[in-house]
Amino acid sequence: MKLVIINHALERMTRYLIREDLLLSCLENPDKISDSYGDRKIFQKKINGYVLRVIVEEKEGIKTVITLYKAKSERYEI
Repeated sequence: MKLVIINHALERMTRYLIREDLLLSCLENPDKISDSYGDRKIFQKKINGYVLRVIVEEKEGIKTVITLYKAKSERYEI
């Protein structure tokens, strides 16, 4: 599957100090995937006391990372 990371998501990776390997780990082996609106899904993975949340739009075999962020693990059940 092809992966595209838009500029907004790249800026978030820099802001939250999220390495590409953590992003890929979340997408390849998530702890939970939730449906969002439209064709979007939320991939979630517990990492070092927080939850990495990655919003992805999937169309025709292409995953486009829209945004991502770290959240407190107690805010989300995984």
